[in-house]
Amino acid sequence: MAEYLLLFRGGKGMDRDQSAQEYQEDMQKWVQWMANLSAQGKLGPAQPLKPEGKVVKGTSKLVTDGPFIEGKEMVGGYLVCKADSYDEAVEIAKQCPILESESGIVEVRSIMEMKM
Repeated sequence: MAEYLLLFRGGKGMDRDQSAQEYQEDMQKWVQWMANLSAQGKLGPAQPLKPEGKVVKGTSKLVTDGPFIEGKEMVGGYLVCKADSYDEAVEIAKQCPILESESGIVEVRSIMEMKM
């Protein structure tokens, strides 16, 4: 089984007008989705990301605050899933609760094995 990185952008979590009850309901959907993946043996590490960060750039290793991009484009979290194929990983991504919002995006990337 291969590993795939799911990167989450946008979605309801970026909505500052969300009530506490709406937030809890959304979080419960995430918990259930991840519990289902775990029960299938397909869940790897997963965490939300804080919005603040630093960017290190180029040979001079210039450090700046960031990322300063539109909220819907910012990576808000990630999950590593295990799947038998890229197509299966995409099907897993299609079930992500973030896609209940028109601004929700899941980027699916294959994780390359490193031989050391």
